[in-house]
Amino acid sequence: MIDDIAKAEDRRAASPQSVTRVIRLLEALCASAEPLSLADLSRKLDTPKSSLAALLRGLADEDFVAPTDGAWRLGPGAFGLASAITEARRRLQSSDLIREGMRRLAARAQETVLLAVGDTEGDQLTYVDMVESRHAVRYSVSPGDRRPLYATAGGRALLATCSPEAVRAYLKRARPERLTPSTATATADLVGAVDAARMAGFAQTVDQAAEGVTGTAAVIHDAAGGIVGALVIAAPSARTQGRLTELAQLVQDEAAAISRSLGFR
Repeated sequence: MIDDIAKAEDRRAASPQSVTRVIRLLEALCASAEPLSLADLSRKLDTPKSSLAALLRGLADEDFVAPTDGAWRLGPGAFGLASAITEARRRLQSSDLIREGMRRLAARAQETVLLAVGDTEGDQLTYVDMVESRHAVRYSVSPGDRRPLYATAGGRALLATCSPEAVRAYLKRARPERLTPSTATATADLVGAVDAARMAGFAQTVDQAAEGVTGTAAVIHDAAGGIVGALVIAAPSARTQGRLTELAQLVQDEAAAISRSLGFR
């Protein structure tokens, strides 16, 4: 009877759901300064202890975890794999990972995707890379083109990573002016837009920096939590009607995926 239960647990441990549980289990042990008991892991992962026990047995067989005083810690196999992954990531340049993500996003959104970075003074952004849409009518820039932060989705996403005091100081320096009939220039409106971007995790502009252009942006983080830049979907406004929520979700998902590939957790 006990053998049958153990075999059933082992079969469940081979399921696709268990792959996710293994990853979450290793992440929990990695994040903890102390070994974790089976009960601790069960609470953290909201997973039955019987299911975790089967996973832990398999991981222990490969030295990915090790028992210690009634608890579990990472084993030498986990550290060996981590070293191998770190070396593999070192060989793959960050720019390649970002470019790959931009291509994925362009294919999903069917629109132009840009990478924007803030300048050293923090007053403008520069577009440093682009994957163009295949539509005949599309938005396009040249690498090196610069735009004001206050009027662009990428700029507002970057501003949203700053403190409210820094945002107000920037707006005082920038003295926003109208670039289109729709450009917001009032300090209260722009502070509100940046606050909304900070809360939502993305920024979206319609006809702000250029008439007929909608931008949707989210920031990319590196392994240390620093800001790499803003990932932007840029499209003709006429084609984004009814798609604003979809585009926001797409850019957030891809920015998060690129950040994870760069080591951000």
